Amino acid sequence: MSGGRSPGDRQARPIRLPVCFAVAQLPAARAPALMGLRAPTSPENLWRGLDTNHGVSGAVPVVTPKASGHSLTCAPQPEDEDDEEPALEELEQREVLVLGLDGSGKSTFLRVLSGKPPLEGHVPTWGFNSVRLPTKDFEVDLLEIGGSQNLRFYWKEFVNEVDVLVFVVDSADRLRLPWARQELHKLLDKDPDLPVVVVANKQDLSEAMSMAELQQELGLQAVDNQREVFLLAASIAPAGAGFADPGTVHIWRLLLELLS
Repeated sequence: MSGGRSPGDRQARPIRLPVCFAVAQLPAARAPALMGLRAPTSPENLWRGLDTNHGVSGAVPVVTPKASGHSLTCAPQPEDEDDEEPALEELEQREVLVLGLDGSGKSTFLRVLSGKPPLEGHVPTWGFNSVRLPTKDFEVDLLEIGGSQNLRFYWKEFVNEVDVLVFVVDSADRLRLPWARQELHKLLDKDPDLPVVVVANKQDLSEAMSMAELQQELGLQAVDNQREVFLLAASIAPAGAGFADPGTVHIWRLLLELLS
């Protein structure tokens, strides 16, 4: 694992992007191609030799995606002239920590990024869950830690070891939103220089709170303007619906921007 971020590296990226309200849907079969993903590879256990609870298979982005409206254009993959694959050059690692209350959609987010369809129903993560996504310039290691109350104690142990924090919120869970806010601000206070991407998930549900309402209820308007905190919408479709959320593509693009 890389040694984490240095303050100088963080301050050298004064990136501010607008809130993304993308909640439209695209066919699931196109989602991996839009993010430049090939077929999933074997699971990777990341960071300190941790065993994953139910590891997600990695997938390989062949190029950094380029935006074109809601679509992304990717360079075609060259055809291999023989069966022998060339040795891969060792890439630098970038670490992303994915947190949020149980049921917010963290595991689904990782599955979609790795080119897999969402699971049907809620399958809680009782430990750790990981995926590795190599890009052209570096490898992105994403680690999810379960969001149940007894696992939140461990969150703070990893915050100082990563390059970006993704915090997933269930936009329709009004009852537990104060808990999500409390946990989010604990993490914000833990490392004031850490870039944070707040994912407002389940925006497709009729009872979902609006982006403006979530910004208010999560207390994001009170965050220092110099801090890299972003709020993006997502509406990952349930299993069997045949659709994937382009908001996830926007999140992936933002992560690549922050990690570059």
